[in-house]
Amino acid sequence: MEKAALTNTELARKKVRHRNITWKKIKDQKVLILMSLPLVIWLLVFAYAPLVGWLMAFQDYKPALGYLKSPWVGLKHFIALFKDDLFYQSLKNTLGMGGLGITFGTVSSIAFALLLNELRFTRFKKFTQTVSYLPHFVSWVIVANIVTSMLSTNGIVNQILMAVNFVDAPIQFMSDPSKFWYIVTLSDVWKEMGWNAIIYLAAMVSIDKEMYEAAEIDGANRWQKMTRITLPSIRPIIMVLLIMSIGNLINIGFEKQMLLGNNIVADKALVLDKYALDYGIGMFRYSYGTAIGIFKSVVSVVLIFTFNQIAKKTGEGQII
Repeated sequence: MEKAALTNTELARKKVRHRNITWKKIKDQKVLILMSLPLVIWLLVFAYAPLVGWLMAFQDYKPALGYLKSPWVGLKHFIALFKDDLFYQSLKNTLGMGGLGITFGTVSSIAFALLLNELRFTRFKKFTQTVSYLPHFVSWVIVANIVTSMLSTNGIVNQILMAVNFVDAPIQFMSDPSKFWYIVTLSDVWKEMGWNAIIYLAAMVSIDKEMYEAAEIDGANRWQKMTRITLPSIRPIIMVLLIMSIGNLINIGFEKQMLLGNNIVADKALVLDKYALDYGIGMFRYSYGTAIGIFKSVVSVVLIFTFNQIAKKTGEGQII
């Protein structure tokens, strides 16, 4: 009994001590807490409060009736969604362009960062970095106009191909559905490659220089140092960014598809976000559009957790 009483007393003291330490930490870090408060409020208002709107997916929502009075219909809109052929077409296009974007975007960004890291002319390196960032800040409206002009029948690409006798007649790039995914992907790579390379460059800078010196003493050339030191050292960063990209595989937006697309390639340009806009909100089917949004969120969460578990089992950088 006495031992039990002592144990309970010790536990009570530990709880009090833990509580005191916690409040002491809060008091000591009150400035940091106050600085983070606006971000917390922003997340609550713009990230969590809108989740109430998910109720619409299980109702025949009418704005005039609101959430409380709109009739409940259960999974009606999800059933209609999975029976619609256009949904599967838009899902196929989304996964196709998303997969191409992740593959070519990741490879090009890593390759560009490796090349920049190997440059020894500081001024030229800084100039190249600055120029490569600029397309990221250019609107997709401007990028789409540039790409359309370059790939038109009278554009510079066709002129070069005909000048070197590679083709006899102009290629109809913008009116060939089989080329649309690749045009979108390459446009996105050109726009974002330099910006996405920033994190990889930052990771490369933090690599211990003594590793390169030791490899050089052992007779390693620049290619061997790049493949056996640089790439393995930034592999955890690559995995973390790849997992985050895969989580957004299905959230590729519709801006570039809408701006680069036309009536001829409309079937290849239809993605989930455009489908939700046209056949949900555009037709005042708010509940149907919300069901599409929930589907996208669930798929994104599943993808993130799945690939995070794969990274954890392989010993690479996981995010959770």
